[in-house]
Amino acid sequence: MPYGRRRIRTAVVGAVLAVAALAGCTGSPAPRTGAAASTGPTPTPTPTPTPVSLWDDSPASVAAVGDSVTRAFDACSLLADCPEASWATGTDPAVNSLALRLLGPGRVAGNSWNLARSGARVAALPEQMGRAAARRPELVTVMIGANDACRPTPAGMTPVAEFRRSFEASLARLRKDAPKARVYVASVPDLRRLWDTGRANPLVRRVWELGVCGAMLADPEDLGAAAERRRTAVRDRVVAYNEVLAEVCARDERCRYDGGAVFGFRFDESLLSTWDWFHPSREGQARLAELAYRRITEK
Repeated sequence: MPYGRRRIRTAVVGAVLAVAALAGCTGSPAPRTGAAASTGPTPTPTPTPTPVSLWDDSPASVAAVGDSVTRAFDACSLLADCPEASWATGTDPAVNSLALRLLGPGRVAGNSWNLARSGARVAALPEQMGRAAARRPELVTVMIGANDACRPTPAGMTPVAEFRRSFEASLARLRKDAPKARVYVASVPDLRRLWDTGRANPLVRRVWELGVCGAMLADPEDLGAAAERRRTAVRDRVVAYNEVLAEVCARDERCRYDGGAVFGFRFDESLLSTWDWFHPSREGQARLAELAYRRITEK
């Protein structure tokens, strides 16, 4: 702004302030004339709109994607899926699955779909999400990542960047055909806590020695430095996976992460399958359903 204009503007502002000060001292405001003297009603301020929640805690349909936990593997019999006991879409009243709680017994069969696959890693999730999207579900549950960490050795674990790409691709695939579907994302369980729970039980150790989650559970009695580094590496990778799940989910306004609820939950021996001491039993599945329902219906 040129210097001359700046001086003029300063002078005008000063004059206005001086007049305002004098008017305040007299105690009587100057009379208004013309349109300014109108005594019509004071306009009502436009209220700030309340943000509309995009989360629906009473969906009419549920699709589940993920791995063997959602298939309730080893919950009912040895080396077999037991989808009726699934925490997500099962029909077993003793489990009281998420779908049973949200839909009611009469609607579960026709309005919920278990599309998870035992043994699946996150790389398989985009394809599962595509099949889920084709059903146009109102809610999709996701539990994935344990198999990405449970390799024979830590060297075989899925890299974090690759895990992120697959999970991002999964949500993008869902949004392509089911843009309004809500998504519940469960955290990956704390595998080190699982090791700590069962390592003192001789029966559990014998089962684990058959090759269950070798990266974490191999040589469960070995407390040497190398074994501890191996277990720490696996736990750190699980923590990194959960950070990815939380970050990617947070960017989607129709997605809810469980806040680490599954990771923080302690599955004691009574909640584990007696076939492998790794997968949740029926009772464990019921606890997973409870955690999910609590988060999904949270206000």
